[in-house]
Amino acid sequence: MRYLPKSPAEREQMLAAIGARSIDDLFAIIPAEYRLERDLHVPRQQAESEIVDYFRAAGQKNATDYASFLGAGAYRHYRPVIIDALVQRGEFLTSYTPYQAEIAQGTLQAIFEFQTLIAELTGMDVANASMYDGSTGATEAVMMAARVTGRHKAVVAATVHPEYREVLATYSRRQGLPAAVIGYEPRTGRVDLDALEAAVSEETAAVLVQSPNFFGVIEDIPAIAQIAHAKGALLVVAIAEAVSLGVVRPPVEADIVAMEAQSFGVALSYGGPYCGVIAAKERYVRQLPGRLVGQTTDGDGNRGFVLTLATREQHIRREKATSNICTNQALVALMATICLAVYGKEGVRELAEHNLAKADYAARTLSAQAGARLLFDGAPRFHEFVLETEEAPAAWSQRLLEEKIVGGIELSRWYPELKNATLWCATEVVTRERIDAAARVLAAKPVAA
Repeated sequence: MRYLPKSPAEREQMLAAIGARSIDDLFAIIPAEYRLERDLHVPRQQAESEIVDYFRAAGQKNATDYASFLGAGAYRHYRPVIIDALVQRGEFLTSYTPYQAEIAQGTLQAIFEFQTLIAELTGMDVANASMYDGSTGATEAVMMAARVTGRHKAVVAATVHPEYREVLATYSRRQGLPAAVIGYEPRTGRVDLDALEAAVSEETAAVLVQSPNFFGVIEDIPAIAQIAHAKGALLVVAIAEAVSLGVVRPPVEADIVAMEAQSFGVALSYGGPYCGVIAAKERYVRQLPGRLVGQTTDGDGNRGFVLTLATREQHIRREKATSNICTNQALVALMATICLAVYGKEGVRELAEHNLAKADYAARTLSAQAGARLLFDGAPRFHEFVLETEEAPAAWSQRLLEEKIVGGIELSRWYPELKNATLWCATEVVTRERIDAAARVLAAKPVAA
């Protein structure tokens, strides 16, 4: 779509047509305190070379050589350079919804391959053409379960990512879908199965858990599924770290899987875009939000790709629509598809094993320091762990920053009972030398002034 600027005369005609005397009159409805009255102070016109020099100098102020132990749903992994080389091709830069199959075969095939790979990873029958992110995917999965069962209550584990739970609370407030939160076992960090069983009833539409959960602990999915299904509820499993599926058994007992695929080749980029996923058993396919791409053949037997199922209100009657959340995420999904194709089945497993080994070494090394101990050590975990220290995190985190290391994230903001507890993550890009350096900082006591 071209941008067509309007001349002053045309603007006056437009204002006259709506009964406004001026631009200021048009925006008079905005309270004065919210209107910008001062001059913008736009700097003088600069030559292109000056602008390039400015941004190059500004970019050098960024701290790019820090080691980071942050995780909590946003994971730093190595990104093969081929990803950016391919997604920046002109065929993909405007990857909007492929309504016209005859001119969008490349985009449709990329989405089809993405769906296939996600279904294989999660152990589900079918996956959609991606959501915005893991949090909206998990929320849409709970609402999908409500449509399938005709029930209007949910049970959510406290070990689900707090931000995922916040998104669900925002939606459920207007959906009439209250969600009860179930605690965790202090020793293992897993959802409390006795409390879960007591909370699930014949009115429960969905049980939402995360595995590996927010503490990095792998949940007992078969046991949770048995509790949910005994009362006719659907089990929704959220996966915030897709790389875990390289070694962790997929949650095949689940009815719906909501996953964040950012780890597969999508850069962190200061908070987005991400790559949310919903996958499900085939019998629930017509309640999946978003769209599905399928394949077919023409009269000569040539394979082609088509938009098989679309349940957005743009495509069908509003009252029959499942959701309007999912515009086309094909460009981000393409990144994940390329990444998975580059690594392959064996590569994804080796990547996951590398993460597992790094985190195990980090957990043992850091918890061996005086005044530190590992929490939730009674259950298997992936590449995140919770460390409790005698010293307040604010003190040693500053010492870590002086060594160009970003330590774990403090958990008390979400879990008040976990004082001086931090969530650490070690992926393949964290070196052993940096882990040892972090351990030395934890072991060192601050010098008295």
